[in-house]
Amino acid sequence: MVVAKEPKMGRFAVEVELTNYKDLIHSEAGHLPRQQVRRVRIRGVVDSGATRLVIPARVAKELGLEATGSATVHYADRRTAKRDMVENVYLAYGDRHGVFTAIVEPKRDSVLIGAIVMEDLDLIVDCANERLVPRDPKRIVSEIE
Repeated sequence: MVVAKEPKMGRFAVEVELTNYKDLIHSEAGHLPRQQVRRVRIRGVVDSGATRLVIPARVAKELGLEATGSATVHYADRRTAKRDMVENVYLAYGDRHGVFTAIVEPKRDSVLIGAIVMEDLDLIVDCANERLVPRDPKRIVSEIE
């Protein structure tokens, strides 16, 4: 008897690279040596039930990202809290990349990759194989009216 592999409906992790986008722009313009661009490779937890990109406070500090506002966050256990937000977080995964605003979580040790990132980069969650894959490997597909 063959038993079908049951899909895993939980969260899973991928590796992403976060970069200070302003550093990247300055480097491309020739104003900052490439090796001085602040970047971090870090584990990213994929959660299609989450909305935004969430980064650890230590990563925000390491990338030199300063708070530009705040947001109220809601946790699964019904707590709420006010958290800083940062801009110009360049996230790269595979051959996809984008610039995002992120919520800064003080005690977090991984990045949380929510629906906004996945939508913008046109990535689909493959729960059965615990992968984050492009809908079309050759290009981003976007629906419009």
